Amino acid sequence: MIISIASGKGGTGKTTVAVNLALSLKEKNPVQFLDCDVEEPNAHFFLKPRIHKTLPVNLIIPEIIEDKCTFCGKCAEFCAFNALAVLKDDVLVFSELCHGCGGCSLVCPENAIKEYEQKIGVLELGTSNALQFIQGKLDIGKAMSPPIIRAEKKLIDKSRTVIIDVPPGTSCPFAEAVKGSDFTVLVTEPTPFGLNDLRLAVETIQKIEIPFGVILNRANIGNKNVQEYCREENIPILMTIPMDRKIAIAYSTGKTIIEIQPSYRQKFLDLYTKIQRLIQ
Repeated sequence: MIISIASGKGGTGKTTVAVNLALSLKEKNPVQFLDCDVEEPNAHFFLKPRIHKTLPVNLIIPEIIEDKCTFCGKCAEFCAFNALAVLKDDVLVFSELCHGCGGCSLVCPENAIKEYEQKIGVLELGTSNALQFIQGKLDIGKAMSPPIIRAEKKLIDKSRTVIIDVPPGTSCPFAEAVKGSDFTVLVTEPTPFGLNDLRLAVETIQKIEIPFGVILNRANIGNKNVQEYCREENIPILMTIPMDRKIAIAYSTGKTIIEIQPSYRQKFLDLYTKIQRLIQ
């Protein structure tokens, strides 16, 4: 089973949930953990994996063969991301906008486009005791994270329970990371910002058509608007985690919830059981 842990905004406790769920499950199931928050991966602070392999991730970028190009403009018409601009006697390529789909070279009637690989990041593979660990890292100055997420997900081992730490927000990296999951857990908090971004995340997940539920973190602060929204929309609240100073202090030192409060291990195992029931 592939379980993605997501949130509409950063700082809700998404990585906390992902890490503690993975560590709770690994005693009973083989687990693979993917940190797909490639712009700022931080699960390694808690899982402390031993990295044994690093793989480069390259993006295919078009290059114009000037003596073949007739400036017909078909490549620019095809590109949905405006990575190409055809002028009267020149073609501009904006590599930072290119998604590496290769479509421009396919539609060029003159075969005037060749492709080269540009490194945009790396994948780091490792282990943390019995847990398989993979994280993607986007190179500084690069803007295109979905290709790294796709490369990371190609390494998914379906014989294991897969936990995916999803990038925050609801844009392309979020959609790319949750795509193909059996279930998505949306982590939120009982604040106006938490509710607003939860609504956006729910709308996105519903369009992708993935079963989902909500975890309410820092549940004893703020108001009851998130609970009311979930009740109105028939969204299951799978688990609540109260605001706890001990948990916050442990997080700041790289410790997990189940390290300082072992009783939470069973709560995360119960969470997994609830997810199984909702999928069946």
